[in-house]
Amino acid sequence: MGIDVKNINKRFGSFVALDNVSLNFPPGELTALLGPSGCGKTTLLRIIAGLEQPDSGQVFLDGEDASGSHVRERQVGFVFQHYALFKHMTVFENIAFGLRVKPRNQRPSESEIRKKVMSLLELVQLDWLADRYPPQLSGGQRQRIALARALAVEPRVLLLDEPFGALDAKVRKELRRWLRRLHDELHVTSIFVTHDQEEALEVADQVVLMNKGKVEQIGSPDQVYNQPASPFVYGFLGNVNLFHGRVHEGVLDAGGVTLDAPDHAEARDAQGVGFVRPHDIEVERYTADAEGIVARLRRAHAIGPLAQLELERADNAQMIEAVISTERYAQLALQEGEALIVRPRRLRVFVDEAV
Repeated sequence: MGIDVKNINKRFGSFVALDNVSLNFPPGELTALLGPSGCGKTTLLRIIAGLEQPDSGQVFLDGEDASGSHVRERQVGFVFQHYALFKHMTVFENIAFGLRVKPRNQRPSESEIRKKVMSLLELVQLDWLADRYPPQLSGGQRQRIALARALAVEPRVLLLDEPFGALDAKVRKELRRWLRRLHDELHVTSIFVTHDQEEALEVADQVVLMNKGKVEQIGSPDQVYNQPASPFVYGFLGNVNLFHGRVHEGVLDAGGVTLDAPDHAEARDAQGVGFVRPHDIEVERYTADAEGIVARLRRAHAIGPLAQLELERADNAQMIEAVISTERYAQLALQEGEALIVRPRRLRVFVDEAV
């Protein structure tokens, strides 16, 4: 089922939570709403669910205006960050709850409920925990049970609000891979809220970047990471080095270092910033005739396949972060304190009001 939101506005007092937001969530896809705390992503999720009413705008489910529909009529499955399981009920009863409270004419028989619950427990790989109570489960197990409970009522849409936010890093990683496999099996149109960039890029088909109640960019994980539409997106998705300066006829002059900016051939002495990812910084030994930025190695951290280098520019003391392979690091035999030459291999320049 496809979901469309059109011209959604929402204020809480003087705070603008959503500012004229319009989005399309394709049927059967997993979309991540990504952004910092307070950007409006959870408010949007709650409006889609019917748990919150917008000040203006519409929510369409499968092309039908659902703006006035009660949450129960929208057939939405909702998974919260803190599980919201009933502690006094067994795992089995928690999952069965949504089926048991259906109107009598829609309620399955007890044998059908049992069959449905056990099949969902097998789906989330926890059928051996049917008789346990939530306090007896780990955080990861509780979240999988919460997901099974949301799926029990066969929702047309699955909404997940920071589903793994309360879990430690290792469990988060395992669960998000599991969620991706589960989604590929079920193909329920799903939207999940997260402020974790890695989580969104790894799990989602489509990523919606939000900031201050507005949509900054929509695209595939590859598009938003490799073709950021704004400085905010560039800075939010992973580490980035900034080179401030003036842009003139396709060249950024960043404090005596000139960098090509072919997208801005028409610029005339405009203020600009070059954005460069750490893995797009080349590093080599200093020689007097080498072209590039002279920087001193302040710290190196080489564990696993990559070495992270913290460098300080000789001209303005600005810190630069570079990432190179450990093989390259060993080959250079770098020493902390020595001078190096660094060169941005690929950069994106933003000028004027975009800065």
